[in-house]
Amino acid sequence: MAQTAAHDMFGRDKASQALGIELVSAGDGTAVVRMKVTAAMVNGHGMTHGGFVFLLADTAFACACNSLGPVTVSAGADVAFLRPTAEGDVLEARAQERATSGRSGIYDVTVTRDGDVVAEFRGRSRVISPGRPQ
Repeated sequence: MAQTAAHDMFGRDKASQALGIELVSAGDGTAVVRMKVTAAMVNGHGMTHGGFVFLLADTAFACACNSLGPVTVSAGADVAFLRPTAEGDVLEARAQERATSGRSGIYDVTVTRDGDVVAEFRGRSRVISPGRPQ
């Protein structure tokens, strides 16, 4: 797998790594990440807490929009939860750049479990500098 700026950023992402998120691939405005749902990620209904699903999608989004080089952050995001997931499920998030204009971009992320779509996420990005944020 070719190293990109996203790989460098993910290497410093302690939050995603602490949750067991794995960067599968990143490059050319795309990224794929995976996470196994643990007991600590389940809410009072026995389902994966939506915040963890959002975080997984957000990590894929971050890797996709940072795969091309300059430091890029989220300017906002929305998520639609379609199906519940549970402890032991392996979730995969696939991010794809949809459009960019100047320093702004739009990215779509699909989160799946065994090929079934469980959430759709749209992120809005903003390039902030050619180097690391302070």
